[in-house]
Amino acid sequence: MTRTDPADPPTGRPADLAADLAGLAADAPAALLDRVAARRVRVPGPLPGLHVAFTDHGVAFLRAGLDTEAFTAAFRERFARPLLPAERPPAGLVPALRTGRPGDVPLDLRGLSEFEAAVLRAAAAIPRGQTRPYAWVAREAGHPRAVRAVGSALGRNPVPLLIPCHRVTRSDGSAGGYVFGADAKLALLRGEDVDVTGLTGPARRGARLIGSDTTGIVCYPTCGDARRIAPAHRRGFTDLTAARAAGYRPCARCRPV
Repeated sequence: MTRTDPADPPTGRPADLAADLAGLAADAPAALLDRVAARRVRVPGPLPGLHVAFTDHGVAFLRAGLDTEAFTAAFRERFARPLLPAERPPAGLVPALRTGRPGDVPLDLRGLSEFEAAVLRAAAAIPRGQTRPYAWVAREAGHPRAVRAVGSALGRNPVPLLIPCHRVTRSDGSAGGYVFGADAKLALLRGEDVDVTGLTGPARRGARLIGSDTTGIVCYPTCGDARRIAPAHRRGFTDLTAARAAGYRPCARCRPV
């Protein structure tokens, strides 16, 4: 009887099973990879060292002042997803960062709580060159008493600049906190022609809202309508209650709190 060498494959099986199995392997479809991994790219913008990560849903993460390694680590810590290099940024992203007007750039905001999403939607509605207090954002988000929580939600904004949380300030006109620091926040506001000094001075003197004695309308100081009020017709108010008591009505554009 012929003895079988232990190294020989069992009778009836392929001689090179490993090779046959390897022949069955195939690369994952590109679309599947895009659903699993995000892409990263460095982009020019109003702050140095801007990196963005984007998925097939849109821009998911933006940070400034980090090198590629630190940005990748920050993304993975927050989202627990692989991050691969991209050849180019998403369409429209660079002009949006340059002008401060995100327009139709898609965003991937999956993973936010309902409250966080509401806060970011409110912040996204603040026009370029204008500011709103945290209380305004809380009111617009449907949680008028959650002013402190609004600050925390803005601090977790995954896409600053595209959702302009730098336009949210304290009620006294001072800058308040910012994910990239107070100096960066002031620089961004000045870049949008916001008179930062002009905000804090009147507010500290009790004029947090500006009214026109010709129209009887009261606005936030950075509102486009407020900027058109002639100095001789400007009147300051501590809050909306005081303005209403004097016969003024809130601006329909900036909707002061």
